Amino acid sequence: MRKDPPFDMNFVYTTYILEQAEREGAWIINKPQSLRDCNEKLFATQFPHLQVPTLVTSQQSLIREFLKEQVDVIVKPLDGMGGTGIFRLYQDGINIGSTIEMLTNNGTQPIMAQRYIPEIVEGDKRILMINGEPVPYCLARIPQNGEVRGNLAAGGLGEARPLTETDKAIAAKVGPYLREKGLVFVGLDVIGNYVTEINVTSPTCIREIDAQFGTSIADDLFAVLEAGQANQV
Repeated sequence: MRKDPPFDMNFVYTTYILEQAEREGAWIINKPQSLRDCNEKLFATQFPHLQVPTLVTSQQSLIREFLKEQVDVIVKPLDGMGGTGIFRLYQDGINIGSTIEMLTNNGTQPIMAQRYIPEIVEGDKRILMINGEPVPYCLARIPQNGEVRGNLAAGGLGEARPLTETDKAIAAKVGPYLREKGLVFVGLDVIGNYVTEINVTSPTCIREIDAQFGTSIADDLFAVLEAGQANQV
């Protein structure tokens, strides 16, 4: 299953239908239950040792308190994609209240607040994982023109790079959990030494990495799928 966010009831209904196919013997990738369980923003909190200070709440008072503690914070909705709805707030900034009100729908929807990671200027790295193992190259999405967002959809520049030893160590910590959850194809978002999101619905950046390094990531993915399907028979 490959469907872009938002994660809405149509998405949930689809996973129910796919689970029925699963019960009848089909191998569904990624596993429908895990697609429901693993929100792309919240899933990363399963690895607190790989996260910056993070808060999830709908309460403006708690977000303001967090901002006071961290001074420089990123806030974002829990169901967005492509950098939509991401804002940077400063402790002494303007429009803090209106930004929080808009994102939380006046305190009725939880959002995520994270301490700003200055290494974003070096790129928000997309590390693709196939059956718990990292592709040896990532795509660093570098913010442009004063933007705080590196997402390609938000105008970021995509620069493919070999994985660093730190990237490999992060992948090694997350990979076994992905396999356990039946999440065969996943994209980790890494800024500096921190995992900010774990994309399970429709990870992108295959084409950009292939174009710059001459890889064929889709072939690698389908080789794993075909081997897995053979084992299912």
